[in-house]
Amino acid sequence: MTFFDYFANKKPTTASLAKERLQIIVAHERNLRNQPDYLPALQKEIMEVICRYVDVNVDDVDVQLDKNGNCSVLELNVTLPNTRN
Repeated sequence: MTFFDYFANKKPTTASLAKERLQIIVAHERNLRNQPDYLPALQKEIMEVICRYVDVNVDDVDVQLDKNGNCSVLELNVTLPNTRN
């Protein structure tokens, strides 16, 4: 790398950006395809139970299903509001 290469315009090409975005979309779709059919209903019911006790936004709840060999792990991350006054 020369001194002038540092100042060269290194914008990614449109094709490379489109390829990267498509790879992200395909990976996301593959992840959704491998989820069990009951997961959306389970997420909705979990959200309803959480909302009974704590006022949280839907965006503050993250539900993931991880598969590790023969074992499936349901991971639930909830960002609770700060209640200190």
